[in-house]
Amino acid sequence: MARTSTTTDDIAEAEVCCASILTAPLGAEEADELARGLAAIADPVRLRLISMLAAAPSGEVCVCDFVAPLGKSQPTISHHLKVLGDAGLVHGDRRGKWVWYRLDHDRLAALRSTLDP
Repeated sequence: MARTSTTTDDIAEAEVCCASILTAPLGAEEADELARGLAAIADPVRLRLISMLAAAPSGEVCVCDFVAPLGKSQPTISHHLKVLGDAGLVHGDRRGKWVWYRLDHDRLAALRSTLDP
């Protein structure tokens, strides 16, 4: 995955798509965007990946370092990271033959805020 930068359009989109579902009814587009983000984290392996990334002292983890703790193959882990990446929750940087991943804390916070009143 290529490194992506956050723009003001991305922030505005996150704020629009991720307003609290407890304060106002969602429109169809808002519900679709929110469902994509929540569906990406609605998997035990992906939840563990997010947790491991959040706990990483350097803020990033090499894809190779997920294999043993998760007991999954590298292709399976890469698939789950792609799902998280497509939802904007993680970003990866290729360094040699490995990819290092980090959380997008802003995107995660935007999803979390949808459940705040």
